[in-house]
Amino acid sequence: MYYERALELYNQPLFELLDQARMIHTQHHKHEKIQRCALLSIKTGACSEDCAYCPQSAHYDTNVERTGLMELHAVQAAIRQAKASGAGRFCMGASGRQVKDGADFDRVLEMVRMVKEEGMEACVTLGMLTGHQAVRLKEAGLDAYNHNLDTSREFYPSIITTRTYDDRLQTLHHVREAKIQVCCGGIVGLGESREDRCALIAELASMEPQPESVPINMLIAVDGTPLEGKSVEPFDVIRMIAVARCLMPKTRIRLSAGRSHMSREAQALAFYAGANSVFFGEKLLTRDNPSVQEDEALFTALGT
Repeated sequence: MYYERALELYNQPLFELLDQARMIHTQHHKHEKIQRCALLSIKTGACSEDCAYCPQSAHYDTNVERTGLMELHAVQAAIRQAKASGAGRFCMGASGRQVKDGADFDRVLEMVRMVKEEGMEACVTLGMLTGHQAVRLKEAGLDAYNHNLDTSREFYPSIITTRTYDDRLQTLHHVREAKIQVCCGGIVGLGESREDRCALIAELASMEPQPESVPINMLIAVDGTPLEGKSVEPFDVIRMIAVARCLMPKTRIRLSAGRSHMSREAQALAFYAGANSVFFGEKLLTRDNPSVQEDEALFTALGT
């Protein structure tokens, strides 16, 4: 049901799609401010996964500096800086295939507590989780867990071979069972077809309940990865956002990676289409992001 509807929406003329998405968006998010989320890489590089888009994979030579898990005092300083800049959610990402119990995981739990002590929403992305680990994160105060599906089930093996689609869905099941909000989205520009894009949206929309947050990322093609040299039109990202808004009316849709490659006008159109969240700050894990000053100027111009 969702796939056919997603494809029907996606194939419409852009303005017709935007009209529908905007109507649904204003029904559920009228007068709502765009959510500012900060994202900090708390452990970078040396990942054993072979995700074709990722500069942090140990399989590729991308000149990304490998760092161990950050110390608590450095993370606390980043949390306070993000709060002072206007971020309402603080997200932390650690490279790696899966969470391992031990001192490092205990330190991540303390980072979650520090975010909550500052009065902010806490989100982490740490790879695959067990049910017990999800419960521990919930007990520490975690609000949301990010674990993207990236693309359709059919196209997924063309991009990643070291972890299956069902592995990802199993982690999302553990997150939901622990009563943590699900943050799950994908990437536009991997070489996927429009059918793959619609299949991804359909997969997300069919979840019960639907994800509270769906990040839509625009591929940043990094030299040294298998996807270097690829590009994607901002209009494709905007179409994805609009289809996602039509099928997931209550979900926060985050315009995520790739904003530095979009004009102010393209970003504004993405917000019109239904995006109501962004990652805020000069760095998005290892890639550049618009500066806080640029974003504030844009939000002021838009009146949001």
